[in-house]
Amino acid sequence: MAHWPEAATILKLIESADTIMIHRHVRPDPDALGSQLGLKRLLEVAYPEKRIYVVGGIVPDLEFLGKMEHVEPDMYKEALVIVLDTANHERIDGPHALTGKTVVKIDHHPDEDAYAAHQVVDTTVSSTSEMIAELAGMWGLALDEASAFLLFAGIVGDTGRFQFRNATPRTFEVAAKLINYGIDTNRLYRQMYKTNLATLQLQGYVLQNVNVTEAGVGYVKIDADVLRTFHASPEAASLLVNSFSGLEGLKCWVMFVENKDEIRVRIRSKGPVINDVAKRYRGGGHPMAAGATIDKWEEMDEVIAALNEVAAPFTFETEES
Repeated sequence: MAHWPEAATILKLIESADTIMIHRHVRPDPDALGSQLGLKRLLEVAYPEKRIYVVGGIVPDLEFLGKMEHVEPDMYKEALVIVLDTANHERIDGPHALTGKTVVKIDHHPDEDAYAAHQVVDTTVSSTSEMIAELAGMWGLALDEASAFLLFAGIVGDTGRFQFRNATPRTFEVAAKLINYGIDTNRLYRQMYKTNLATLQLQGYVLQNVNVTEAGVGYVKIDADVLRTFHASPEAASLLVNSFSGLEGLKCWVMFVENKDEIRVRIRSKGPVINDVAKRYRGGGHPMAAGATIDKWEEMDEVIAALNEVAAPFTFETEES
């Protein structure tokens, strides 16, 4: 079991709080929602007398995981706020999260913004959902089919169905424990990976328009015109970032997606460390998975050039030796 000294303190804060607000990052992925809704379920079962709220926007494709709740600003005055899966305070979904009486951070991203009074941060864990499953054991909280389903969904999302290198032996142990609660994995995969015709056609466009540099950097540009052509949202387009990850010789890759007055940058890697590049463009994340934001298409070439610099010296032979 993990060694997180602050876990005991956080449990005491939970036990003493009457109102608990659970937040996570904007544009949530399965891990953000799975950990958020999974923690809510765990705490509601253990402490039915407490008022526990999940706050933030929702992605339509992930509504099957659960719904968010409306809260008023004055409800934070005496509340314990738990922020999950969010490295930087700017990415917290909800403008009042940091106004709570006490703020707690639980996250698996690099700790570059210690915005909370108490935190458990561990970059060796696959996902925040895996962390919540571990904390449930430390805190003596009872898992059930509903909480196990949500946490398993989060782990599946952040490990790419256990294909990514962040899936450790401990990840598989935790996942096996969750499956033992009788969760319907067929329903989960059917819901999580369903797609509509427009998105499928957009994926075809992505595969036909991949560019690869000599350094092994793949990139795709999806501007507003492309989104309109395929009747797709920026969120749906961003989910296709791994659709060409199996391309031979690819070291890292990036997808640029236009969204209103900004351009989202989604970066993934098979070896080169790419989160330092993301930090240069108002972003961050993991060494192998990061995101950033640029303001104009002219900056796209700068991002690609920066990725070329980190990709060029990398070889898979060096990694395996």
